[in-house]
Amino acid sequence: VNIRLFMSFGLLCSALLCIALGFKVSFVLFIILWAFNGWFQSMGAPPSVIAISRWFSGKERGSFYGFWSASHNIGESITFIVISFAVTAAGWQWGFWGAGMFGIIGAIIIISFLYDSPESKGIYLLKEEKAVHQNDASVAMQQMAVLKNPAIWILALSSSFMYISRYAINSWGVFYLENAKGFSIVEASSIISISSVCGIIGTILSGFVSDRFFKGSRNVPALLFGILNTLAIALFVSVSKDYVWLFALSMVVFGISIGGLVCFLGGLMAVDIAPKQATGAALGVVGVASYIGAGLQDIISGKLIANGKTTVGTQVNYDFTLISIFWIGSALLSMLLCLLIWKSKPKSL
Repeated sequence: VNIRLFMSFGLLCSALLCIALGFKVSFVLFIILWAFNGWFQSMGAPPSVIAISRWFSGKERGSFYGFWSASHNIGESITFIVISFAVTAAGWQWGFWGAGMFGIIGAIIIISFLYDSPESKGIYLLKEEKAVHQNDASVAMQQMAVLKNPAIWILALSSSFMYISRYAINSWGVFYLENAKGFSIVEASSIISISSVCGIIGTILSGFVSDRFFKGSRNVPALLFGILNTLAIALFVSVSKDYVWLFALSMVVFGISIGGLVCFLGGLMAVDIAPKQATGAALGVVGVASYIGAGLQDIISGKLIANGKTTVGTQVNYDFTLISIFWIGSALLSMLLCLLIWKSKPKSL
């Protein structure tokens, strides 16, 4: 598959659907268009990862992957600013039309500047790199090897638990600070927002650190980030309102560590382990598991919060003991599962 055409086609279709959603349509049609929009959006990450794996060797891939991985956060930040301004100035339709226009521009950039591989640009690899890239096995065989590789599934499970801890704070952090610690909604939102900014920093730096200081190995930095993530959540749920600076510190550590873990567990380690022609399949396995974890987190956290709710007259109280254990335990399990693939390497076919 030509990843340049595949990725640009997906983005263009998503952009056109966004523009269509800006017009008044029936509820049923809106749901259908929204579903197809999400499907076409899923055509972005796998080709990006394949391109990165083809263009950069293992010892330098992390730096570029980390920067690419931060694009999600950077894009969301730009969207919140630009699209909200457009909606305020011109109406809700421009929330969709503006996003669609950005998508069309992105598709034009991809089709104009993205190349499938160094060879397609006329750049030839060194002998040692050729040896890594050459493989007579078919793409289907390599994709099957991904599905049969226990390390990929362990990594997917580790990423799933990491996503539980990630979205626990992102989805319930403000609610927790309001009801467990007594902060106002503005104060709680301000504290949680620290992690978003630090997440971008952590994601960008993670790949660079692993390339520069660990010679392309992700194991040690992933373990360090896992430890920091667990400690940050434990600090977040244990300190009192009197120590606001500790809540801020916990969100700094949480943001940086989650940013690094999203880069490592959420894709880069899978790319390092998988055969070169099946990196997209490896990312797909990890991605599906990650978002299943995120979805289950909302269900379980919501259930635990509901079960811990008590009402005395007009006063509503919550017991967050079990949910705190659930959040910390998920971060800890993610770290321990990551240790199981410490020595995993790509398997030759």
